[in-house]
Amino acid sequence: MSVQNFMNKRVITVTMDDPLTYVKSIFDTNDFHHLLVVEGKKLKGIISDRDLLNAISPYIDDRIATSRDLATLNKKAHQIMRRDPITLLHDDSVFDAIKILNQVKVDCIPVVDKKGNIAGILSWRDIIRAMGQLLERRETS
Repeated sequence: MSVQNFMNKRVITVTMDDPLTYVKSIFDTNDFHHLLVVEGKKLKGIISDRDLLNAISPYIDDRIATSRDLATLNKKAHQIMRRDPITLLHDDSVFDAIKILNQVKVDCIPVVDKKGNIAGILSWRDIIRAMGQLLERRETS
């Protein structure tokens, strides 16, 4: 089975120069944990919600936040992203993805087509969810 059967095609991207206020607003209003960072149409990096939490002051949403705390939101996406992420081609095997997820200790892998355009993102949760659905179908048939 190829990763295109498992990946999430709903991908939200940010640019290298987007401020962390924007990145934070995306994470605050969506139910996912990774954003892809692009320059033009090229994938340049990835930001996890944990990367964001490590980069900003823990007092951001607190009334005791100082101007120094709030200034941490002025950083740009390129300052906290993980550069040159490992990618998979959309027709790569899901077993290749599992091997990478286990060996490299990443939580997700961007998926690209043969031209290098972003096709989706694959997390270990996507694989577990799909495997669970396959098992359910087997049990009911």
